[in-house]
Amino acid sequence: MKIYLIAGELSGDRLGAALMAGLQTLSDDKIEFRGVGGPLMAEAGLSSQFPMNELSVMGIAEVLPKYFHLKRRIRECAEAVLEWQPDVLITIDSPDFCLRVAKLVRERSDIRTVHYVAPSVWAWRPKRAVKMAQHIDHVLALLPFEPPYMEAEGMRCDFVGHPVVNEALAPDEAVAQLRDGLAGVSEDPVVLVLPGSRRSEVTRLLPIFIDVMERMRQLRPELRFVLPAAGPVVELVRDLVKDMAMPPTLIEPTGLSSHEAMMRKRAGFQAADAALAASGTVSLELAAAGTPMVIAYDVSWLSRQIFKRMLRIDTVTLVNLVSETRVVPEFIAENCDPAAITQAMLALLDAPKEQADALDLTMSRLGRGEEDPGLRAARAVLDGLGGRTA
Repeated sequence: MKIYLIAGELSGDRLGAALMAGLQTLSDDKIEFRGVGGPLMAEAGLSSQFPMNELSVMGIAEVLPKYFHLKRRIRECAEAVLEWQPDVLITIDSPDFCLRVAKLVRERSDIRTVHYVAPSVWAWRPKRAVKMAQHIDHVLALLPFEPPYMEAEGMRCDFVGHPVVNEALAPDEAVAQLRDGLAGVSEDPVVLVLPGSRRSEVTRLLPIFIDVMERMRQLRPELRFVLPAAGPVVELVRDLVKDMAMPPTLIEPTGLSSHEAMMRKRAGFQAADAALAASGTVSLELAAAGTPMVIAYDVSWLSRQIFKRMLRIDTVTLVNLVSETRVVPEFIAENCDPAAITQAMLALLDAPKEQADALDLTMSRLGRGEEDPGLRAARAVLDGLGGRTA
């Protein structure tokens, strides 16, 4: 069996690796993988056609300078698929890139197409479901309320759960070791700072988050800050925090295997008393660790205007959406103000348990305790192909 996969960012790389492992576990056939992915998919057996981080761009104004390069990569991926003729093309998240590849492939072949992570048509651009139905056969959804939106346009859609629910937590001794290694007293509160994994996100958000850290430390000098830096942005993060009077402790993946880096990152999540995070799937990782959070995000002025007109929901935080609550404070676009964020973070440190029920409910609704989402996704793919499973 031949499977071509495309992932465009770190969260997609994790999904792809879990799916690949599930396919290898369940399929009776030998599987050959090709495509584009990151380090976890490489460990699972994929040799990436080009570096995945070329696709990790967010925001309309941020994409424009790389438009022609991304367009060339779209053509290259489509041509690779058409030449190889796999049994299935699986595109993972990054819809603005991946769905364009699927469109080119469908125009010239009948290769089965699966898109993993349903585009958030419930949030904005609802007509995307209509358009993608023209070249996508099957959708794998992470959120339980998504299938009806896809099925209404004629696509098969399976809710497979979110992989974060069953990912291993760091050992207690690793968490204790991390806390003990921070400056100060081990009982002092620890604040996790998560400015994103894309260069465009970090460039825009980290200066705001630095302002928040400095304000919080002025008011509560005992606070200790930890910042996990994703591999592609480590140098950028170091450069941005180097002039702080007391920079946060960085958790870096440099020199570590993917597993070691992930465990160290999760130790940071579990060690924290509260987190300030960019909007995105990281809110689910924090929920899995039981870490209460404040969400903040900003984009360029142009992107703000466009998103504002298209947004159909009153919150962008996945924990709020899945739990059907609004307990996680969020500061988005023009509301991404350091003074307001600082006050919300201090209030969260004073009353962290107010989010606990919503975090637990989110994990339950995403499939905690059920079959591994990677296996569920693989089972759905193989069923769609009419393949036998072990």
